[in-house]
Amino acid sequence: MPDLDFRVEHAEMLPFAAAPSLLFRLRVANATGEPVRAVMLGTQVRIAPNARHYTPDEQEALVELFGAPSRWSETLKSLLWAHTTVLVPPFTESAVVDMPVPCTYDFEVASAKYFASLEDGTVPLEFLFSGTVFYAGARGLQAEQLSWEKEARYALPVRVWQETMEHYFPRSAWLRVRRETFDRLYRYKARHGLPTWDDALERLLCAGGED
Repeated sequence: MPDLDFRVEHAEMLPFAAAPSLLFRLRVANATGEPVRAVMLGTQVRIAPNARHYTPDEQEALVELFGAPSRWSETLKSLLWAHTTVLVPPFTESAVVDMPVPCTYDFEVASAKYFASLEDGTVPLEFLFSGTVFYAGARGLQAEQLSWEKEARYALPVRVWQETMEHYFPRSAWLRVRRETFDRLYRYKARHGLPTWDDALERLLCAGGED
């Protein structure tokens, strides 16, 4: 049976997608040398927040997600980011496949809150692999399940996520509110003849004493 190893070599923005996405370049290597016909590869991508340091400003921004920094030894746990599936084409020694991972700018989602809180550096990611390997064996085409311990790590530059969000949402951010709140804000905007949502929110913030 093939003995597969996985390594994430690169990540970049996927510029022409229906939804914001990052593209990870994944190398799959076979240590045993028999021809691999295909791999139906499932990947769980997780964020490992306890594998990096945080500036004071980042710590403040992450309080909503993890609580006060004094509690981070208990609360700084791994976060599920995404599930994705790709088909690896036939190869013998190694193959490189592109693995797209969708991103969200919804700040109700933990991964978006985490990414948006970071100023610089890298995001420590864990890739946990599963799936089925199809290969040419002594009895013809055979299929085996991937070993559960197959995984890889990658330090995603924060700037790659920032550039992706800026490309899809230039100078913007998403804010989800209750329908009732939206209706009240809409009426306020119309009543005062304000041309944009920014104008409405800035007027309300100024009225509340916020600079």
